[in-house]
Amino acid sequence: MMFTEICVYEAKVDKQDEIEELMREVKEFYLSTDGVIGVRYLKRTHRQEDFNAVKEGAPPVELTRYVGKVTYVLILDVDDEKAHADLYRPALEKFYKRWTRCLTTMPKIILGRDIEHLV
Repeated sequence: MMFTEICVYEAKVDKQDEIEELMREVKEFYLSTDGVIGVRYLKRTHRQEDFNAVKEGAPPVELTRYVGKVTYVLILDVDDEKAHADLYRPALEKFYKRWTRCLTTMPKIILGRDIEHLV
């Protein structure tokens, strides 16, 4: 039964290179760990112009600059809750200080299972 974490990070604008390198290292570390199914990071690069544009089917607008923060998202799939718990102690020991130097605030974390597993 797969377990997923979605984590939203708000990084300092001047730390983009550092956090993206850190994400590559963390991804490699996660993928080398038992119980990890998949790891993806994405960077917010686009926005919707407005709701009317969405209703009209307009494509999203590419961001040309970042003000104050850059948003990143982690999508992490693991075997189960135990695999998730086992992953985090060594990950925090290895990467926590570097993460906190890059972030503007604590990340927003969502944990759960796919809906198919709930019904």
